[in-house]
Amino acid sequence: MEKAVRSFIKKHQLLHKGARVLVGVSGGPDSVGLLHLLVKWRKSWELDIHALSLNHQLRGEEAEADFTYVKNMCESWGIPFHGASFDVQAFADKEGLSTEVAAREIRYKFFKEKMNALEADYLALGHHGDDQVETLVMKLVRTASSQAFQGIPVTRPFGKGMIIRPLLAVTKGAIESYCAENGIQPRIDATNFERTFTRNYYRHQVVPLLKDRNANIARTAQHLSATLAEDEAFLQKEAKSAVQEVVIFEKEKQQATLEINLFKKYDQSLQRRAFHLILNYLYETLPNQLSYEHEEQFLTLIRSPMGNATLDFPLGLKLNRAYNKLTFYFEANNPGQQFFHLTLAIPGKTNLPDGSVLTATYTVTRDKATPYSLYIPVEKVTFPLHVRTRKDGDRMSWKGLRGSKKLKSVFIDAKVPLHKRASWPIVVDDEDHILWLIGLKKSKQTEEDGKQFVNIQFDKGNQ
Repeated sequence: MEKAVRSFIKKHQLLHKGARVLVGVSGGPDSVGLLHLLVKWRKSWELDIHALSLNHQLRGEEAEADFTYVKNMCESWGIPFHGASFDVQAFADKEGLSTEVAAREIRYKFFKEKMNALEADYLALGHHGDDQVETLVMKLVRTASSQAFQGIPVTRPFGKGMIIRPLLAVTKGAIESYCAENGIQPRIDATNFERTFTRNYYRHQVVPLLKDRNANIARTAQHLSATLAEDEAFLQKEAKSAVQEVVIFEKEKQQATLEINLFKKYDQSLQRRAFHLILNYLYETLPNQLSYEHEEQFLTLIRSPMGNATLDFPLGLKLNRAYNKLTFYFEANNPGQQFFHLTLAIPGKTNLPDGSVLTATYTVTRDKATPYSLYIPVEKVTFPLHVRTRKDGDRMSWKGLRGSKKLKSVFIDAKVPLHKRASWPIVVDDEDHILWLIGLKKSKQTEEDGKQFVNIQFDKGNQ
């Protein structure tokens, strides 16, 4: 076992000379075996080793005996001991958590406090190859996302240092043999055999069946976990690049907008991950109600030929599609939809989502033009008229312009802020010819003479 662990440490660069290493020790064979190994290498690696132990108060006198056992063992091995006691069950009841989850939260909080206080480089934990098998099987049963199907990481950032798991290279049996060979008599937690705990069920009911089929299942699981983690790290990097390329974030509004056609050029595996990156940006804490079904709704929405649609997500998040734009926004921060397409009431008033109003009437006279008043010769356009937000490829022409010009260029020339362009109202006829970019440009058709006109007045209302 010693050779396998040493090789694993070198392969993954888990330690460096002169490091301060904290070891989580419960008294069981895994953590005690790990501590013994590190103590054996303490001189050659010049390690400063400290032991951490937490009494969860779940097993009465047995738990107290485990705690004392670790404390006495550390004293005999010359290891600084840092211990604490916490009523896990009371915390679980108060927070509505399972005992397993509550114990983990408290344990890692204690570990992090000690990591920071002692300015440690590493926190070494005794997870082994069999734990890896159990974790992957549990994930397989309850996980519907490839992103979440990962095993126990060999290392990860924690506090001011890193968590390392050197024993993932070996099995539970190898650790127990190592303890016996070195005269170590670890404590045995009786709850490890109670099958009411989820992990124990897989440990005693499922994993033995897999070992019958593959005696090296722990090694297989560790290799699978490592390759999955490498692949996911690469895909996440690519997804971040895609998000930076096609998504516009507006922090003050808690809003994100993407160009659907550009987004669809990326592979679906990146689309999925980009979707989750956007959610992580918008939500302070991801709600429990989110599931893979929301991911599928999102993918269906961007593939749909429909021009306009809205999805409702947990905690008031909305996804609004308008043509080639998809906006994520919280209803409380954006009372009006950013994108719209409405048919003008003639005669009558048309209320826009931002509170502005278009008032249309028929007239036979044309008054002096203003940026917020338009006269349209009835015989020169196709009715009904509409007001909408812009679409990709929108162009218009006006008096004195040769050919036509993209609306994007008009906005740039007029120095219209980027966040205002997507919701800017545009009047079009029924053939989608742009007649009026309100406040900015009017088409050639509206400048022509006629016997009857539609007069449209724009009022900013409560903007």
